[in-house]
Amino acid sequence: MRKALTFAAVLASTVSVAAMAQALTVGVSWSNFQEERWKTDEAAIKAALEAAGAEYISTDAQSSSAKQLSDVESLIAQGVDALIILAQDASAIGPAVQQAADEGIPVIGYDRLIDDPRAFYLTFDNKQVGRIQAAMVLRVAPSGNYVMIKGSPQDPNADFLREGQGEVLMGPIEAGYITIVGEAYTDGWLPANAQRNMEQILTATGNKVDAVVASNDGTAGGVVAALAAQGMEGIPVSGQDGDHAALNRVAKGTQTVSVWKDARELGKAAGEIAVALAKGGKMSDVDGAVQWTSPSGKTLWARFLAPVPITENNLSVVVDAGWITKEALCQGVENGPPPCD
Repeated sequence: MRKALTFAAVLASTVSVAAMAQALTVGVSWSNFQEERWKTDEAAIKAALEAAGAEYISTDAQSSSAKQLSDVESLIAQGVDALIILAQDASAIGPAVQQAADEGIPVIGYDRLIDDPRAFYLTFDNKQVGRIQAAMVLRVAPSGNYVMIKGSPQDPNADFLREGQGEVLMGPIEAGYITIVGEAYTDGWLPANAQRNMEQILTATGNKVDAVVASNDGTAGGVVAALAAQGMEGIPVSGQDGDHAALNRVAKGTQTVSVWKDARELGKAAGEIAVALAKGGKMSDVDGAVQWTSPSGKTLWARFLAPVPITENNLSVVVDAGWITKEALCQGVENGPPPCD
């Protein structure tokens, strides 16, 4: 009897250890968790990890590249099996990737490029986002003075977007229909910085601005605030991310387009890829993975999701998808476009 009990205890202990060994932990390093959209991404990542029986831990770099390096070091020290990194500064994140590689921990560059073949690049097609932004604004304002409010100079996405925007606007510029009268990067993608940039451009041009290509919804919010202060609300302004505040501005007519990148899809994909790589899977085996050459000439494995432009003509799409409630979309809107009519 004693031998049987001892064997049972050992067996139970062995099963417990095996179960613990199979439990995976995925660490997520956020660049700045204060932006609205990252909460949606996080919920999707958590759900995907929970479905796979994996645990989630995270850190917030609070817009500091130095803090992000220490955050990643902390996540590694906690024994994560995979890392998802939303890089604050693409040029500064290298040591974190090196440390992860030294520990055999796979890395996913989430939504922003980490220009290192050891990091899987997961994002939406940002050049296409830029093309859509410019095309939607151009449709409403085929001529006039344009302002380009770009993203953070530390984020390669800012230049990918600008390249896509430029592809669409080059023809009208060369034909003399459009003149770019102001262009500025937005440090940290912060709306306050975008607003300040827009205010300075309005002052420099004497308010002679007909359209603004802003690179995301946060910068668009800053732009709209600057325009409103000058009584110029309603001129074409672009954005991206499908932030609730931005979609409400589209319904009100103060923002022309928000290129919707369903963060639920991106987060779900990140969680699933993190688990697959943590289990020893190859980047090349990731569903939808393609080999992609970065601007520096490096070859990375990447997956690009497709964005969707949301304008006053298809606002019902985001409501029907459960991305935003009709009440939130239509708050303060009178006689707006469907479904806010």
